Amino acid sequence: MVRLDSVWITGSSNTGKTTRLVEQFCLWMELESKNSEGGSNRRQKQKALNIPPKLDRQHTPAVLALAANNDNRQDLVERIVKATGGKYPIRAKTPLGFFQDEITLYWPLLIGLLNLKAQFPVRLRPETEQELATKLWKLNGDIISAAGVNEYRLVRRILDLLQLAAYSGTKTEEIGTVLEQGLENEVDGINYAQLLLDWRSWCGERGLLTYGTITELYYQHLLPDPNYQQHLLRRYRYILADDVDDYPGVARHLFDFLLDRGVVGAFSYNPDGAIRLGLGSDPEYLAGLTSRCQKVETLTFPQVKTLRDIASLMTESVSQPLTLVSLPSTVQTISTISRAELLRETGEKVALAVESGAVQPQEIAIIAPGLDAIARYSLVEILRKKGIAVAPTNDQRPLNSYPAIRGLLTLLALVYPGLGRLVDRDGVAEMLVVLSGDAIAQNTYKIDPVRAGLIADACFEPHPDRPNLLPHVAYDRWDRLGYTATNAYDRLLEWIEKQRSQYEMRLLPSPISLLDRAIQDFLWLGSELPYDLVAALRELLETAQHYWEVDIRLKQIEGGDAPANATIAQFIGLLRRGTITANPYPVRPIGAASRAVTLATIFQYRSSRQRHRWQFWLDAGSPLWLSGGAATLFGANLFLQHRFAHPWTVEEAKQADEERLQRIIRDLLGRVEERVYLCHSELAINGQEQLGPLLNLVNASLPVIFETATSLESLELTK
Repeated sequence: MVRLDSVWITGSSNTGKTTRLVEQFCLWMELESKNSEGGSNRRQKQKALNIPPKLDRQHTPAVLALAANNDNRQDLVERIVKATGGKYPIRAKTPLGFFQDEITLYWPLLIGLLNLKAQFPVRLRPETEQELATKLWKLNGDIISAAGVNEYRLVRRILDLLQLAAYSGTKTEEIGTVLEQGLENEVDGINYAQLLLDWRSWCGERGLLTYGTITELYYQHLLPDPNYQQHLLRRYRYILADDVDDYPGVARHLFDFLLDRGVVGAFSYNPDGAIRLGLGSDPEYLAGLTSRCQKVETLTFPQVKTLRDIASLMTESVSQPLTLVSLPSTVQTISTISRAELLRETGEKVALAVESGAVQPQEIAIIAPGLDAIARYSLVEILRKKGIAVAPTNDQRPLNSYPAIRGLLTLLALVYPGLGRLVDRDGVAEMLVVLSGDAIAQNTYKIDPVRAGLIADACFEPHPDRPNLLPHVAYDRWDRLGYTATNAYDRLLEWIEKQRSQYEMRLLPSPISLLDRAIQDFLWLGSELPYDLVAALRELLETAQHYWEVDIRLKQIEGGDAPANATIAQFIGLLRRGTITANPYPVRPIGAASRAVTLATIFQYRSSRQRHRWQFWLDAGSPLWLSGGAATLFGANLFLQHRFAHPWTVEEAKQADEERLQRIIRDLLGRVEERVYLCHSELAINGQEQLGPLLNLVNASLPVIFETATSLESLELTK
C-alpha cells in the first residue's frame, strides 16, 4: 500500500487552495480504488457463492471534510461532487456542526459518563439562550451598573465567555482565573465562573445545549473517551480542512488526535484570513499544524497583473500616512461632502455601469465597514428603481423590522385569547395593509394605508382578553371603503373567525401552524416574494418552531400547565424587543435573485469568500475600517493560546488593529478582478469629519467623472 503524506497548503485569497484540496481528495480516492483492486477477485468469488460482502473499514471511503462556515461547506461539497461525479460519499461539516452532530450521536455515551438524565438533547438558539439565561441569573442593578453595560449586553457577554473558553479548551471553572490574570484591575466584581457553572448545570438538567456547552462536552468528555475514540478512528481515515485560520483552538486537538493515529490530512491556511479572530478562532494556534504535515505547499498568484499587485503599496500608504503614493487608474474615488450625496452618487454609478453593459449586477459588490439602515435602504431603493436587484449578505435585521412579520404577530394576538394587551390600533391598521396583498399585481395592496386607518378606527374593538374586529358596516361611512378593500377586509374577518373556531375545537395544532396558514393565505398567493422577505418568513417559522420545542421541554421538566397564550405572549415580546434571531438554514438565491448586486459589511463579505469584478468600498474615510466592522468579543484575546491569560496592552491593541486592517486590504484586493471605487464623504452620518485610516488612499486615487449619457462609449474614462 502506498504511504500517504499529510499536506499543508498555504496561500492568500483566491490562489486555489480549495481547488488543491479537491485535487488531493481525488488523489486519495484513486489510491483507494487501486488498493481495492487487489481484493476484487475475492469479492467476485464471494458473489458467485452468494456470500454478502463485508462492509469493512478497508474498502469504505471515510473522509471528513470541514469548512469555516455553511456557505463555504456547500461550495466545497459542490466542487468535490463536480470533480468526482458524486461517486464517493463524504461527510462535510463546519467544526461546530461536527461537534454538535457527534454530541447528539453519542449522547447515550455521555449520559453514562456524566450521569445525565436520559432525555434527547435540544440545542438552544442564541436568542432563546439569552432569554433563559436572563431569567435564571436575575442580575440586580448593582451588578449591571458595575459592568457598565445594560442587562442585555451583560448577559450576552457572560454567555460569550463560556463559548470563548470552550473554543480554547478552557474549563468553565477556570474562566474567573483567566479574567483576573488578563484584566488585572479591570474585573468588575462579577463572579463569571459561578454564573456560568449555574447556567451549565441548569441546562444539563433539562437536556439543553448551547454552542459553548456542546464544544466543552466534546473536548472535555467525548474526545478523551476510549470507546468514542475507537468509533471515530473506524469512521475516518482522511480529513480535509479548508481555511483552518478561522477554526477554534479545540479543532487543533481533534486534528492532533487523528494525525497521531495514522489519519491522513490536508489543510488549507490563508495568512490574510483570520476573519473570526476575536470571535473564537485561533489562527496562530492552528498554524502549528504545519509541523505535523510531511508536505508543505505555498500557492502564489498567477503571473497576471491584477489589483492584488498593489496591495503592498496600499498597505504601506495606510501604515505610513505621510507617504506620498500614486495609485493606478483601476482604483478611483467617488467623493462628496455629505453622506446622503455619497449614497446617491454610488447608486447612480452602479446603475450607470450596469445599464451601459460594462459590468453585470452579479459582478459588483458594495462593501462597508458597517451598514446602517439608512445606507442599506437608500442603496436598495436607488438600484431597484433602476431595475437592478440587490442581495444583502446575511442581513442581520430584527424580525420585527419587517412589516409582514409585525402583521403576523398582530394576527396571532387576535386569534388566541388573552393577548388583547398586545394589540393596538396602529398594529391592526398595518396588519390590514400587509395581509391584503394582490396576487396579480406585486407590491400592491387591496387595503391602502388610509382605508386601513379608517377601518382600524371604526371597527377595532380593544379588549384585554378578546380584542375583536367588527364587520365593515360598523363604520357609518363604509361606502367610502370601496368594493376591493371591503372584500379583502371581510375575507380576513372570515379567516380569523375560522381559526378561532378551530382553536376552540382543538383543531389548531399550534401557533406555528397558524403562522404557516397565514403566510400561505395572505402573503404567498402563488406569486414570487422578494428574496429577503422569503428569508425573513423562513426565519420566523424556524424561530417559532424552536421556541415551542424548548417550551415543551421546560414544561416536561419543571411541570406546570401554563396556558398557551402565555408562551405566545413571551414569543411576541421576544421579537418585538428587536432580538436578532439566528439566520435560517442557508438557501442560495436562484433566478433573478442570483443576478443581484452584493451588499455586505467587510466581515460578511470576507466570510462568504466571494469574488467580484468591481468593488465599491463604501465610507472609505470611516474610522471603522481600523476594526474591520467586525465585533471583538469581551475577553477574546485572553483565550488565544500564544498569549493565554496575558494582559492586553494599549500598544498590542493598536498593533492588532493595524495588522487586521492590512489583512483586510490584502484580502479584499485578492477578491476583485478589475476595479475598486473608494466611496468617501467628508462628513459622516452624524455630521463629523471623517479622518479614517484609508483617507490617504482616497486622496491618492483618481476621482470619478460622471457622465449624463448611458452609452458604453460615455464610460470610456472608467474602463
